[in-house]
Amino acid sequence: MKTLKARHLGSGREHAHWPKPDLPEYAFIGRSNVGKSSLINMLVGINKLARVSSTPGKTRNVEHFRVEGTLTTERPWLLADLPGYGFAKVSQAERATWQRMIHTYLQERQNLQCVFVLVDTRLEPQRSDLDMIQWLGEHGIAFAIVFTKSDKLNQPKVISNVAQLKRVLKKTWNTLPPLIITSSETLKGREELLAFIDEVNERWEG
Repeated sequence: MKTLKARHLGSGREHAHWPKPDLPEYAFIGRSNVGKSSLINMLVGINKLARVSSTPGKTRNVEHFRVEGTLTTERPWLLADLPGYGFAKVSQAERATWQRMIHTYLQERQNLQCVFVLVDTRLEPQRSDLDMIQWLGEHGIAFAIVFTKSDKLNQPKVISNVAQLKRVLKKTWNTLPPLIITSSETLKGREELLAFIDEVNERWEG
């Protein structure tokens, strides 16, 4: 497996603490404990790039990383790890702070190319995921849905659960966003995700 070069650039809640928006950027967001850190580590091929924890709510700020290339190019890009939403054991005030920070980031980060909304393949459609998807659509923010932990189910069940989310989305969406099925354990979806990023990077004119 090709390991990408990546380094942590910084952690912050405000524009002043985020890196200069001079490269195409991709944000990863999802419910707490959806497997976000594991997926990021799998994507770049570095086990401890993003912190992995069994305790929801460990990511408190926007964590930025610079990644050198994909599987086929050396063109650099930025990766943003956002706090999870859902059942993290933090106060209402802290959750409200996270939400304001996330909304500010998503709406005002001018180099943001795509938001990867991570969805647990094992679960039926969750209201918090659907709310995030709806919010992104209403604000015209490009996104893709990334199903995580597909190795935890047999293939027919994975297909069934993905189809279930598609049916729910089709009630309000004329065109569905890109959907990518992944597993941080088996590396499933890694090449597809990096190819997607590479394709978008080719159109970057920043």
